[in-house]
Amino acid sequence: MSLFDWFANRRKSEPTNPQPPEREIADGLWTKCPECGVLAYTKDLQANQMVCLECKHHMRVYSDERIGQLIDPNTWIPLDEHLCPTDPLKFRDRKQYADRLRETQDKIHLVDAVQTGTGQLDSLPMALGAMDFRFMGGSMGSVVGEKLTRLIEHATLRSLPVVIICASGGARMQEGMLSLMQMAKISGALERHREARLLYIPVLTHPTTGGVTASFAMLGDIILAEPEATIGFAGRRVIEQTLREKLPDDFQTSEYLLQHGFVDAIVPRTQLKRTLAQLIRLHQPLSTSPSMFPLPEAMRLSVTKGSGS
Repeated sequence: MSLFDWFANRRKSEPTNPQPPEREIADGLWTKCPECGVLAYTKDLQANQMVCLECKHHMRVYSDERIGQLIDPNTWIPLDEHLCPTDPLKFRDRKQYADRLRETQDKIHLVDAVQTGTGQLDSLPMALGAMDFRFMGGSMGSVVGEKLTRLIEHATLRSLPVVIICASGGARMQEGMLSLMQMAKISGALERHREARLLYIPVLTHPTTGGVTASFAMLGDIILAEPEATIGFAGRRVIEQTLREKLPDDFQTSEYLLQHGFVDAIVPRTQLKRTLAQLIRLHQPLSTSPSMFPLPEAMRLSVTKGSGS
């Protein structure tokens, strides 16, 4: 008898112990961190604003989650929800632009790549624009530009600070020059907002690139960024081939930009709401009403005596 036959007969003679059935894990119950590979309970991650509990990696979140993280409950008022993109150039790549728009809208239930509105952040009134990378890479088309411009003008009229959460691949190529025009239009609205001595804070998240970086993402009074976000204009390979130089490994990261003075602070997502609230409070205009700054008793007496004489 060969050795293989002996092992085969031994397996047949051994009683079969059925393996216990594998436990089924419901979809979405656990989330794997793309950076460190640790499995985390999804509800715990959501409670930590989708920041990995082990390595602090900031997972991508979208406009609905951004609004929920920053705006106080029951205070959000959306603006210009009726604006819908069109296909003025009848553009076609692998498919018609009109079909691509319709498919994306049906898939993620958004009209375009930004949500705008007003609300309260820690009881402070403010205007918020939240870009959504799911909609064609957060690209800036005519509707994105129009909604952000109207948001800024609305905030200027009502003396509100503006915060824009940036997440974009840049201008939308399917709209050509019409998309590039949005850079100047939003920048003009921001200049009028600045002339009114009102606060504007862009928050740069992963990724913020192209025409968005070249316009409103870098025009803030205070520019904030999330950790390890990709921020830049042209792609890394394009720059290397143009300069014929090897770029640093951390090039176009928020840490690199902070080191070279392009952003003012890197703020972890879990601290963003508190940081924005502090900045908005610090930049609120001082009231000149006497009731806001009561004088000490001795000063009131001296003022009264002086006016009486």
